[in-house]
This record gives sequence, C-alpha cells and structure tokens, in this order.
Amino acid sequence: MGRIRVLVVDDHRIFAESLAAALAAEPDVDVSAAGSGPAAQRCLERAVADNRRYDVLLVDADLGAVLRAGSPVGAGALTAVPRLVPEARQGDHPGPPVAAVPEQLVDGIGLVERVRSEYPSTRTVVLAERDDARRAARALQAGASGWVAKDCSLSRLLAVMRGVLRDETHLPPALLTGVLRELTAARRHRTESERLVESLTPREQEVLRCMVAGLGRKAVAERLFLSPHTVRTHMQNVLGKLGVHSTLAAVALARRAGVGPVELVPSAGDVVERSGQLS
Repeated sequence: MGRIRVLVVDDHRIFAESLAAALAAEPDVDVSAAGSGPAAQRCLERAVADNRRYDVLLVDADLGAVLRAGSPVGAGALTAVPRLVPEARQGDHPGPPVAAVPEQLVDGIGLVERVRSEYPSTRTVVLAERDDARRAARALQAGASGWVAKDCSLSRLLAVMRGVLRDETHLPPALLTGVLRELTAARRHRTESERLVESLTPREQEVLRCMVAGLGRKAVAERLFLSPHTVRTHMQNVLGKLGVHSTLAAVALARRAGVGPVELVPSAGDVVERSGQLS
C-alpha cells in the first residue's frame, strides 16, 4: 500500500489540529484538515482537480453540533464555522491555520452520504465521542466504513484506516449487537415503506416524487398539467394511503422506500414546500 491521503473533518479546532499533527508524523500518511462540511467539500473538489484524491475521510459524528446548539465561545460562533485551511501537503508541518468564515452547516452523516455519492473510491470513518448504536447504524447506511471512538489510540485509528482501504468495515465490539439490531429494524421499515408506496396509483407516485423534490401544490400542478384542486386531492390521498399526517412525514417514508425526487427544471412557477403541511 502506498501513501495514504487523509482528510480530517472536525469543527473542534484543537482536536482536529492535534489529530492532524499525530497522523502527519506517520511516514506513509499525508494529512489535511477542514473545519466544516462545505470546507471539506472544497478540499475534495480541489484534490480531484489536482489529481490527488483522498483515500480516507475522518469525519466528526457531531460535525456542526456546537454551532447548532449555540456556542459560548465568541459572538461570531453562531454565524460562522471555523474553516481549517489550507491543505497540508507532503512534507508540510501539520496544524494548518484557521480562519472563521460563514458556512452552511452540514452534519457528519450528511457529509458521509455525499462522499459516497460523489467520491465512491474514498472511504469514510466516523469519529465519535460516545458509542451510539443507532447513529453508528445510520453512518453505515450512509456509506461509512467505520465508527471509532475519538479517544482511541493512534495505533487503533491507523489500523482502522488501513482496514477500510482493504474494504473492511470496523465497529467497536460493544456496538456490534446494537448496530445489527438497528440495521435489521431499518430493513424491516424499508420493506413496509416500499409496500405502502406500491399501494399508490402511478399518478400518486408521481405526485409523491414531486413532494420529495420539495415542490408545493402550485408547482406540482404546473409540472403535471393538473389543476391545483386535483393536486391537493392527490396529495391528501398520498398522505392517507401512507398513513401519515404531513408532507415531511410522507417524504421521510418515501426516502426510506428509495423514492427519489423528480428532476427539477428551473421554472418561474416553482414553489418550495417549507412548512411540511399541505398548502
């Protein structure tokens, strides 16, 4: 195995810089750091442009949580995510400088999902402060290859990194039973969700895909060449057949069943459903 290119993604500056420094001391590891999901995305895009793709992402399970809850550290902490820049390159000293810039929050699981979709050759390992079988199962479903404790030893972390590059999946032994239980339950829920979606008529399924895309009643009517009243009736039928009471719940069920959104074409009449209720 050649050199391993690693990107640490964590909005806790001290932890990220300490981990980057420790990894950079390894002779076969090149490490970079990013302090938010959007900053990580920029690093990934730049690496592709430079033909220097990352092999492993180490992603904080609680990415963005401090800012969502409200940080006591400085007045600007609620509106800006610390961004670690620039990338550490081979031979550089670790501990990249930090600049605070406004960022759109992206959580750890969301970033894992995006990496699996856009960079399938890159492996992700989630770093967690505590064991949580439900969240670990969600991480695996999103595409993570491992879940390890933040306070694990460096040798353990390196073993996990090298293992996921061999297509292994790594979990703490104490989480195995709980994660298997969660994955089994998720599979059962997906099967039930698929059954409910299949009970919809083709037109209702089409309306549901528009709902998944975030379109409101007026936009759906324009897209499907139906009257708003007819669309409202279809939406009510969809909610009734799926056994839910809001658009958000219908969309969540549809996603569990693997229903994707309609392809959006920009239109002046598009209206985004934001309240989660029928308009």
